[in-house]
Amino acid sequence: MLEKLRQFYTETIGCEIWLDQGDCTIFRHGNFMFGFCERNDTDTQGILTFFYNNRDHVDRMYQIMSDSALSPPEFNEKYRIYQFFARDPEGRTLEFQYFEHSTAPHRSADELLLTRRSFRKFKADTISESVLNNIIEIARFAPTSKNCESYYFKIIRDESLKQRISEVRGKPTGPINAAPLAVAIASDPEVSIRHIQDACIGAYHFMLSAWCHGLGTCWIAAMDRDDVKDWLGIPIDHYIATITPLGYPTKPDKEPPARKSAGEYLRD
Repeated sequence: MLEKLRQFYTETIGCEIWLDQGDCTIFRHGNFMFGFCERNDTDTQGILTFFYNNRDHVDRMYQIMSDSALSPPEFNEKYRIYQFFARDPEGRTLEFQYFEHSTAPHRSADELLLTRRSFRKFKADTISESVLNNIIEIARFAPTSKNCESYYFKIIRDESLKQRISEVRGKPTGPINAAPLAVAIASDPEVSIRHIQDACIGAYHFMLSAWCHGLGTCWIAAMDRDDVKDWLGIPIDHYIATITPLGYPTKPDKEPPARKSAGEYLRD
């Protein structure tokens, strides 16, 4: 039933066809790929699991899959997931779920770039040291001028210090105190004459690394200030590209803002 499966997985589940080989089709859903081939016998063993960013997405899929769903969505206390099961046209078991806890990175490169957003509201959930270390481990591979590696990260945990920094520019800096942590990304001019560019690239690399781990950030501008540097113990001649809040966003699936077409970004 390959044609029926193509229609089901693309139109109903929202997959895309990654590779069409005639009698074999490979589908892609985020970073998950799976395939079916036209044969005389049908193999229905195993469970195909689709996971989403929140419970609303699971509920939405339940409405779509209501005719073949085995039961309504419910919370699985043992695994801390919100889930329901259904069947595809050939009887395979499908699982639709949302992890109620942080998970290891799973976003594909294009999904990571397309879904990164600026977040200003965060959960109170603690960020583990292992996750924070993993973020830094990836972020340290940001490119720098002549590979001088002039940028560095300063983790801000102290609540009173976050509060003070969040008030320096009023509403624009407010998100700094809304997250469990804040991170200053700065650079040293004695290490590189391109330290400003290095810091900006390092900051965005950090933000992408954070989103890879499900953590939200927000670029807070105009933080290269003497008072802020004094509070953080950063030398006056160093450059602060941004101080970003860091935390698990309350709504991780924000819709993208309106964008110009790709052609409008090109200039002759």
